[in-house]
Amino acid sequence: MSLNKVMLIGNVGKDPSVRYLESNPQNPQANAKVASFPLATSERYRDRNGEVHENTEWHNIVAWRGNADVCEKYVHKGTKLFIEGRLRTRNYTGQDGVQRYTTEIVVDTLELLDRRQEGQDGQGAYQAQPAQPQAAPQQRVQPQPSQSPYQNPVQPAAGTDAPTDDLPF
Repeated sequence: MSLNKVMLIGNVGKDPSVRYLESNPQNPQANAKVASFPLATSERYRDRNGEVHENTEWHNIVAWRGNADVCEKYVHKGTKLFIEGRLRTRNYTGQDGVQRYTTEIVVDTLELLDRRQEGQDGQGAYQAQPAQPQAAPQQRVQPQPSQSPYQNPVQPAAGTDAPTDDLPF
């Protein structure tokens, strides 16, 4: 048994790069869409002297098909995302002829954690919506006392020798 699972919450480093891959020349609608972008995750900690340090890790994210559609429409630099996926390492030959390796996270689940600001046209940063204004205070109504089953002990049925308490032990 094996498991390859990655879960990240971070901020997008730059706008996604979206490409279309031709998979079937006879059916252009069967082309696969792929989006790639960097995601930053940060860790803050204090050292022995009380100084705060921040360590930022950059991850290469790759999203296919439907997730690539979401990235193309809604993900921009600075967007906060939750990503669940799997690690994939691949090799390629660079333009200089040198064999290179890269590790990517292939997206299975993508969730936007920020909400778009009012008045945005689909571009720019996402931010949490401001708190709703409080409504005017309303007159309070006293609740009517209700009959709780715990206020009166359970009575045994007539003609039985059952004890008056209902404890199971």
